[in-house]
Amino acid sequence: MTDRSAQLHSLSIDRDEPEARSGISLITMLSLLVGAIIGTAALMWFFVSPPAPAPAAAPVTTAATTSTTTPSPAASPAPAPRTSGLVASGYVVARRQATISAEITGRIRDVLVEEGTRVEEGEVLALLDDTRARIQLDLLQSQLNAASARIRSLDAQLAEARLVATRASELATRDIGPQANVSATRSQVDSLIAQLAAARADREAAAVMVTSQQDLVERHIVRAPFAGIVIAKNAQIGEILSPSSAGGGFTRTGVATLVDMESLEIEVDVNEGQIGRVTPGQRVEARLDAYPDWRIPAHVEAIIPTADRSRATIKVRVAFDERDNRILPDMAARVIFME
Repeated sequence: MTDRSAQLHSLSIDRDEPEARSGISLITMLSLLVGAIIGTAALMWFFVSPPAPAPAAAPVTTAATTSTTTPSPAASPAPAPRTSGLVASGYVVARRQATISAEITGRIRDVLVEEGTRVEEGEVLALLDDTRARIQLDLLQSQLNAASARIRSLDAQLAEARLVATRASELATRDIGPQANVSATRSQVDSLIAQLAAARADREAAAVMVTSQQDLVERHIVRAPFAGIVIAKNAQIGEILSPSSAGGGFTRTGVATLVDMESLEIEVDVNEGQIGRVTPGQRVEARLDAYPDWRIPAHVEAIIPTADRSRATIKVRVAFDERDNRILPDMAARVIFME
């Protein structure tokens, strides 16, 4: 029992033992930490603080600088136009565009153009089969020739009849020939004069018919009404061209679609509430969706004097100030109006 108590007493902690036995005291550690912080701060202030600014150099005055020169004012440039903040969208359209057709119905014999072909005014685009029309023209020309020949024959007969009538009159005056011969020859002359007048009328009618048939033959040729570029080929060889038909099957109402590239412009829709900011002749800047970085100078050509009730917009025509082959019909475009 005494040994166990001795062992327990040896394991107990003696709280009266001085702190020096545990090593460095707490106060000493705090003092060292504060000193280290102060030293670090002093070093940072010494190395990081900016150097003092150098004194400014005294101005050097020379004889050349004693004279004060005033620069001459440059001519003030014209103020550049500013955007008004109004932007409208639309499409490139052609003022002159047509589907070319013939005035008659006929079978297409040949088409002489393709998409992209540039044609001049009056140039042949297509030919219709004119075989029957030419046969009829030959017939009428023969009738005209026959009428002309009949006139020549009647002229000769009339000249002979007048000569016979003159001789009969002379014989009757001398009481050599009967008076009946005079009446008969004069009647023959009058008849030939009437026949000659009818023959000349027939020849004039035949000539008019020939002219009409020649015009019909000419109508079998499809020509360009104005200069432009073919953007669509609407018919092929062998199809029937009929301007009065609705199309379908082998029947076509037009041969090709022709566009005058010099008449291209932009049509945009402007909101009714903003139309007061648009005036004819106003400068604008056009931008095509195909070339967004290309700024095309343009101006307001006209304001269409009608409004779209369903969209509450008014159509504005914008004309290009410069032409370029990159501008094509039906391209999407934006128009920025300038002040």
